Amino acid sequence: MQYESVFIIAEVGVNHNGSLELAKKLIDVAVEAGADAVKFQTFITEEELVKSTPKAAYQQQTTCAEETQFEMVKKLELNKQQHIELIQYCQQHDIEFMSSPFDLISVNLLNELDVKRIKIPSGEITNVPFLRAIAALNKPVILSTGMAYLAEVEFALSHLKAGGLDEQQIAILHCTSEYPAAMELVNLNAMTTLKQQFGLPVGYSDHTLGAEVALASVALGGKIIEKHITLDNSMPGPDHAASSEPAQFKEMVRQIRNVEVALGSDIKQPTAPELATKDVVRKKIVARHSIRQGEQLTAENLTTKRSPKGVGAEHWFEVIGGIASQDYDPDMPVEIGSHNLS
Repeated sequence: MQYESVFIIAEVGVNHNGSLELAKKLIDVAVEAGADAVKFQTFITEEELVKSTPKAAYQQQTTCAEETQFEMVKKLELNKQQHIELIQYCQQHDIEFMSSPFDLISVNLLNELDVKRIKIPSGEITNVPFLRAIAALNKPVILSTGMAYLAEVEFALSHLKAGGLDEQQIAILHCTSEYPAAMELVNLNAMTTLKQQFGLPVGYSDHTLGAEVALASVALGGKIIEKHITLDNSMPGPDHAASSEPAQFKEMVRQIRNVEVALGSDIKQPTAPELATKDVVRKKIVARHSIRQGEQLTAENLTTKRSPKGVGAEHWFEVIGGIASQDYDPDMPVEIGSHNLS
């Protein structure tokens, strides 16, 4: 699938805190900011993890210590009817609904609900039955690669293709699975490696604070940007602290669109306004002081200055050594012999 312009995903994830009302407010934030899609997470807790699974380090810092990961995740689950309502709300507000499934039942649910594309979360990149099930849907796929070696990305791609998915349907996101991700952990050049290695559209799933890394990824050729959104960084929940508040996210979108326009084409040529300026600021060959007709033109009696008329300074060595065809006062544009090159 081609991404002609940068595809910006507002990642709600589980920042709805289990509230449909909050989820809709976050969709409103994404719409107001000008995002192309808003993304949730689809999972059945019992299918996703066993009850003894510990929390990740960042989850321990941002959620209640006494609460298990199972209990935390269960509260953030969205059922089928809630998915339907959110999809309808997105349709009403002209923004694409996306979601990352985390188990096979959820893969089938998203297919049943006819979502346009599937986002494979970083944690599932080595999940063979999961990858094969997604491949069988024959929908556009965005593969996130946090925590992965290059060989593991290749592994995931091989199973998607072996499962029948055309590789032209696949895009890859570089990602650092830390919340928030420190700048020294971003390693953004790896995104370029992914593009060179696999020849597929690439982008960046951004968990840093601020917008500069997202902007840099666009400048490096990233065609997809995903970033978490929240109403308030201080809200309870595992991902709010590493998310963008509404004004921050909207400003990031504005800046991405500006960078996108500024990138232009790969042709080096002057712009139309530059062509008008060019004739004013480029130097012309003029008389340094008075020159008499028949006198030789030399580096001593000529110079270059901005002038409305005259021979461009790029013709310097063509003019030097010629014979003055007329008298020249200081600053007069110079002719060569009987030929006026102005």
